Amino acid sequence: MVSSASLRPETAAAPAAGERSPFARLTELLAPYQPGQKLINLSLGEPQHPMPSFVGETLMQSLADFGRYPASNGIPAFRAAAAAWLSRRYQLPRAVDPESEILPLNGSREGLFHAAIAAAAYVGKRNGTPAILMPNPFYPAYAAGARGAGCEPVFLPATRDNGFLPDLDALGDKLLSRTVAFYLASPANPQGSVATPAYFARLAELAQRHGFMVLSDECYSEIYTRTPPGSILENAGTDFKNVVAFQSLSKRSNLPGLRVGFVAGDKAFIRRFHEWRNVAAPQVPVPLQHVGIAAYGDEAHVDENRRLYGLKFDHADAILGTRFGYRRPAGGFCAWLDVSAHGGDEQAAIRLFRDGGVRVLPGSYLARPGADGSNPGAGYIRVALVQPADATKEALTRMVAVLNDHEPRG
Repeated sequence: MVSSASLRPETAAAPAAGERSPFARLTELLAPYQPGQKLINLSLGEPQHPMPSFVGETLMQSLADFGRYPASNGIPAFRAAAAAWLSRRYQLPRAVDPESEILPLNGSREGLFHAAIAAAAYVGKRNGTPAILMPNPFYPAYAAGARGAGCEPVFLPATRDNGFLPDLDALGDKLLSRTVAFYLASPANPQGSVATPAYFARLAELAQRHGFMVLSDECYSEIYTRTPPGSILENAGTDFKNVVAFQSLSKRSNLPGLRVGFVAGDKAFIRRFHEWRNVAAPQVPVPLQHVGIAAYGDEAHVDENRRLYGLKFDHADAILGTRFGYRRPAGGFCAWLDVSAHGGDEQAAIRLFRDGGVRVLPGSYLARPGADGSNPGAGYIRVALVQPADATKEALTRMVAVLNDHEPRG
């Protein structure tokens, strides 16, 4: 058991660091090199499976709606479809009210960013410098949201020792009393860890006691190995007080370019969030909402999507075995590999690109150094299994061959 002292919160040293794109940093890192073989890109978590067959026809039926400004709270049919899906998918304490507890989003990323700003206004004055907490490593939009809200981003180490989720018992009352919001991703990006019902319930209880918002990023919820991941909405009481969950069709339905998702939960916060979105956030075009209605009403394409990811993880199981600390994740489509014995994450990324033609993301680019200077993503690479099964198998085979040459080169 790791002590709370060793898991103390981490704060950003430089304000600009939270907003820097890890992919821009990767492009700069690899700029001096050429891929040694035909390129296979596993750095970007962009789904490559086929779109659902109904997308084109649904868009054609509602093309005229591109000629109107969409309402910021969406069309009633979309909110109803999202609420109905939540009730089918989760064991909720009660059905979500589509009129007051759901808002459509342009994908979950912009919603997660804007929610931090809305949370700061909703929560109000804190006991000290307002803070927004997040796991470390983390999705870059979280830190950008904290900066946009004028809050201190506090990075909570999410390491193998604590199951790749922040240690809630390591959070003191002094920190929680100045907390505005807590970002959580389950399944986590990049490690694939999944919060238990007890973890969600504990986090919701802390939020209700200390008066902050939980911004639960659940966009990977439909990609899992065995057990469907739960939701914060199942574990926060009948009024969903102080919690909201974010969903997206990007991963679930292979529609990253559609930019459609939603947020659901605490109606008082949703009301304030809607007020903010009504003047500052992008609306979701009505034809895209109709695609969303069709997508949330169909599970066959989601089942097929999950099957295809399962095949690629079968290849990872066979090719990687236990190399690089690999374990098949509970959720998501990324492998989080320990390459600390192979020159570190940047050096491994260079070698895999230069010698193997495989593009991966250094883990340190997804995290921030702590108070002691250590970066919990350092020594890891994130490998997104988004390419077709044959290409994924080839990439994994090349990775083992390249990294088995233990001596780092130039």
